Amino acid sequence: MRIFILTFFIISTLSTVAFAATPGEVESGEYLREAIMDGLNGKSKKLSDFKGKPLIINIWASWCGPCRDEIGSLQRLAQRYNGKEFNLIGISTDDYRVKAMAFIKQSKITFENFIDSKLFLENMLGANTIPLTVFVDANGRVLEKVRGSYNWDSPIAIDVIGKVFDINLTSQKN
Repeated sequence: MRIFILTFFIISTLSTVAFAATPGEVESGEYLREAIMDGLNGKSKKLSDFKGKPLIINIWASWCGPCRDEIGSLQRLAQRYNGKEFNLIGISTDDYRVKAMAFIKQSKITFENFIDSKLFLENMLGANTIPLTVFVDANGRVLEKVRGSYNWDSPIAIDVIGKVFDINLTSQKN
């Protein structure tokens, strides 16, 4: 298990280094800027509305195969932890709201999702490849960026999330 965790962090670190920064990208260790997010399956909100708890932000698109592959595990992770130990939100980079909405409905996603039609969040978060999952502390500071599709509700991933946020998730019940 330690090897997987080490590999997970090495891959995420290398993937962050391997890609050029997006315009206005907030790097790991820096604080996110305020943004108004256009709600897809809920109300529009400000990014600062999520301060006070650690936050996982998943950037996706309905046409992205790897994004589609991991969405079920994100939904299960959200059902187990969202609003409790941390918050989880999705940001769609779709050009068409109707396509993003159809994907949310088809996938039965219940956690909050927003659309980034002006590319502000996509650029700020560094989403020049997707899926991208960004871990943010309770104060809005970016802790880690992980590129690629993962099984986010696996015991190993939950252990890694707990380590990133410095919280114990392994003793939590479904």
